[in-house]
Amino acid sequence: MVAFLILGDVIVAAIYRSGRFTQGDVIYVWGILAGATVGLLASTLSRLYSSTYYALLDTRTPLRFAIVRVILTTVLGYLCAIPLPHILGIETRWGVAGLTISAGVSSWVEFALLRRTLNRRIGRTGLPFAFLARLWAAALLAAAVGWVIRHFLGNFSPIPLAVLALVPYGVIYFAATIMLGLPQAREFIGRAIGALRRA
Repeated sequence: MVAFLILGDVIVAAIYRSGRFTQGDVIYVWGILAGATVGLLASTLSRLYSSTYYALLDTRTPLRFAIVRVILTTVLGYLCAIPLPHILGIETRWGVAGLTISAGVSSWVEFALLRRTLNRRIGRTGLPFAFLARLWAAALLAAAVGWVIRHFLGNFSPIPLAVLALVPYGVIYFAATIMLGLPQAREFIGRAIGALRRA
């Protein structure tokens, strides 16, 4: 998510930029997809919480909150897609990005409702703040390095630039998560090394 918010233009350009697909088109697609990242974490966690309700044989609660999300997405989507670009004085085509952002906001509302209700039933749930802080720190550090590379090597063609910016991002991200003591990173690296040895 952090990588796409900061380096999304590099990713989009590597995939799409050629022929009539200009840098302006890259920025437009980047904006739309960046809006989609707003609710990525909330949407993922909401699906996990919904599964927990199903395990508790409660299908009505997640259904009610899903209906709230759909209604809120519809209302916010209209406001962000139609009136808001005019109010902000930007091109109407950016309303599409408003749609993805509004869907993300609605996902956070659904997640908050699911979590609050489930916490009342089974006790405190959710990801520890320290865990999230370490993930964000690693992602921001890696993205900052990728952004610096992108800034100074911006004249490269899209695919080489993506390799030069995103490979260091991935390496630094994994190194940072290991140094910050995240067990999932160590487990992933251990499995990868084991697979390489077997190969």
